[in-house]
Amino acid sequence: MKSATSRRSIRMGDQIMRELATMLLEDIRDPRLDMVTISGVKLNRDLKIAKVLFTMSGDSERVNEAQEAFEKASGFLRSGLGKRLKLKYVPELRFIFDEFLEEMVYGKQSEENLPDS
Repeated sequence: MKSATSRRSIRMGDQIMRELATMLLEDIRDPRLDMVTISGVKLNRDLKIAKVLFTMSGDSERVNEAQEAFEKASGFLRSGLGKRLKLKYVPELRFIFDEFLEEMVYGKQSEENLPDS
């Protein structure tokens, strides 16, 4: 997926990020999504697919549970975005765990980056 770098796509991504964060706080009652933060949204060139980056603390099992919860709630979130943003076409939401922020904040390194002993 080639991401867009136009002002419109960046502005739309920021709006989607704010609205999703608000919906997580106000509308979603799934305990698997407690303490989840939306860290960014990247849209593809035709603005039909939105990669929603999220971050959270916890082990990989908790991250997988949050991923499943997002997949289950994606239709609800997408329809909510359509109502809030009044878009003609609401992009498909794809939720991806943001490992970059995880590494920066918690200092975790992947096994590939560890020095050999």
